[in-house]
Amino acid sequence: MASITTREDCLRFDATDSLASFRERFSLPEGIIYLDGNSLGALPKAAPERALDVIAREWGTDLITSWNTNDWFDLPVRIGAKLAKLVGGESGACVATDTTSINVFKALGAALDIQREDHPERRVIVSERENFPTDLYMVEGMIEFLDRGYELRLIDDELSAEQAIGDDTAVVLLTQVNYRSGRQWNLNGITELAHSRGALIIWDLCHSVGAVPIALDAAGADFAVGCTYKYLNGGPGSPAFIWVAERHAGRARQPLSGWWGHKSPFEMAVSFEPVDGARRFLTGTQPIISLATMEVGLDIALEVDEQALREKSLALTSLFIELVESRIPGHPLTLITPREHEERGSHVSFVHPEGFSVMKALIARGVIGDYREPGVLRFGVTPLYLGYADIWDAVEALRLVLENEEWNAAEFRIRGAVT
Repeated sequence: MASITTREDCLRFDATDSLASFRERFSLPEGIIYLDGNSLGALPKAAPERALDVIAREWGTDLITSWNTNDWFDLPVRIGAKLAKLVGGESGACVATDTTSINVFKALGAALDIQREDHPERRVIVSERENFPTDLYMVEGMIEFLDRGYELRLIDDELSAEQAIGDDTAVVLLTQVNYRSGRQWNLNGITELAHSRGALIIWDLCHSVGAVPIALDAAGADFAVGCTYKYLNGGPGSPAFIWVAERHAGRARQPLSGWWGHKSPFEMAVSFEPVDGARRFLTGTQPIISLATMEVGLDIALEVDEQALREKSLALTSLFIELVESRIPGHPLTLITPREHEERGSHVSFVHPEGFSVMKALIARGVIGDYREPGVLRFGVTPLYLGYADIWDAVEALRLVLENEEWNAAEFRIRGAVT
């Protein structure tokens, strides 16, 4: 972005942006620059209308007949097929259901069960110390629940992936793009490494799906999970998804064997018999309203050329880094996001010793990012509704917050339940 040195340059780039028209598909408050789409995506304008239709017509008028007449029963599988296309896993099985945490537990249980049959001596689950905490908590919970001598081994500054994944490893669980730093794993390379050591791999795609091109089939991945309320703009708490490679789909058994994963749920059989395909990873009755409104954001994502999206993401994140470093010198801002394109997701993170207060002051100026411990200012770049001038204006607001020490006000030190 060396050719951008002024705000007018940004406006010129915005005028020729092939993705600029997508901004009109989202409801964004006037005067707000939204840099938190990596935590909660913006509202698609068509979502309220879809919600109203589901509530007023499908539920209000058609009532319980909607399970058949409006195909509620197949909704998680139908949406799952769309998600499989988005993550390059169309040969595998995918359903939209539950939360990421629950789906991690399902995928982990299924993967360990396969390994228990094929390689019972393998007792190590490998993850990353910097992984999103819920993934680690789920691994810990699974280990305690099984009580079979499994252990969790963490990749960190002292132990590389090459060192951590060994002949004793049963399963590797990693998040493709790190939630804090934005660092991106090489999905193909790490999958190949895991397989070369005889391990299965589960990819958490929460911070990459909808922002980074993903090709699960081509990589040979085994399982994947992810959420839909970030870059897919599915709404707060919208259902997550779980994907299973074709070679495992008929064999994988998930530990939460509820009636929606039964071969014939309405026969009300006493014993569980799993259905073939993706549906076996369902558990209980599905949240139809959330699924239906989530599909609106997913359909938008499927319209987008993923390479154009990636190119704009890299251009905007690079611009953000360059502008912070050139326009805000002399402040204790430490970049923790990789500069290398192949190692970067779609958010930029800087550490500041007063990070929480800085972010609160920035939000007061109408630039909404978010904060993560310890001291991390995190800026999500969503190319569908952000432009080059937005990045310029956000950095200018950050400059004023820092140079005027606006963050030092008492009101910006008060913490709520969610930071």
